[in-house]
Amino acid sequence: MTQKSISLRAWMELLLLGGIWGASFLSNAVILREMGFLSVVAFRVTGAALILWVYVWLRGLAVPRDPRIWAAFALSGVMNTALPFALITWGQTHIASGLASILNCSTAIFGVLVAALVFADERLTRRKLAGIGLGFAGAVTVIGPDAVRGLDLTAWAQLALIGAALCYALAGAFNRARLSGLTPQVAAAGMLTASSLIIVPVALMVEGVPTFAYGGLTWVAIAYLSIAATALAYLLYYRVLAMAGSGNVLLVTLLVAPVAILLGAMFLNETLSLRAYAGFTLLAAGLVVIDGRILKRRRAAGAMPPPAH
Repeated sequence: MTQKSISLRAWMELLLLGGIWGASFLSNAVILREMGFLSVVAFRVTGAALILWVYVWLRGLAVPRDPRIWAAFALSGVMNTALPFALITWGQTHIASGLASILNCSTAIFGVLVAALVFADERLTRRKLAGIGLGFAGAVTVIGPDAVRGLDLTAWAQLALIGAALCYALAGAFNRARLSGLTPQVAAAGMLTASSLIIVPVALMVEGVPTFAYGGLTWVAIAYLSIAATALAYLLYYRVLAMAGSGNVLLVTLLVAPVAILLGAMFLNETLSLRAYAGFTLLAAGLVVIDGRILKRRRAAGAMPPPAH
């Protein structure tokens, strides 16, 4: 069976998606100064769902009526947004945004393993394993050994981020199996609606009714999370999912970490050491190995006879 690969267009959209989601860690950190973590998630998914339904209505897209599809939306909403968003945002109340992003990189590792178990066209190859290993090593290098030594102090937050990564991996396979036949806009709107119906009552019970008396920067961060990091990002996510497969789309988490770390250094005074540049180099090498096209071209060039002089 033909294996899923990543086209140049898919890579470009993965890069854009990585940048968008990388900035979401900074946005979370800003909002958490004035709001509980569950309320952050509630604002994020509810705002994004409303935006996407307006888009669906303006485009005249068909809304599914099959109860089985809405049940799939509910499961996807839990696995792909409500639970991982809550775990990540809670984790960021105890650890720095850069460390949160590096732990989130394990999504790609879990994703490739889950996809290999579920789909025949996403088998686990040695090249893919090597590339993911390089990418993860690069992200770890960006953070440095100081973060590793600090893991014991924030163990539950670390586990929360790992749990979120596993949720994303399972959701990637589930979404490809159950939702990839839908238009990306409808799939994202349905998933976020289900997520809103779950997280909003929980946030109200645990944290109470929001005051809405937040600063301007907080509202900008909320708008970014809802519009760019969720509504727009999930449209890109489903497009790349269809083009590249569930294991490949989760490689975006390897692109998220450098963006989150850089923004944390710029705006949150998180230290960006010289190790960061070595980490970016390893990350880039990992992406080259995973893609494979440059390596294939070099082998093909090596096999060609030298030009005549």
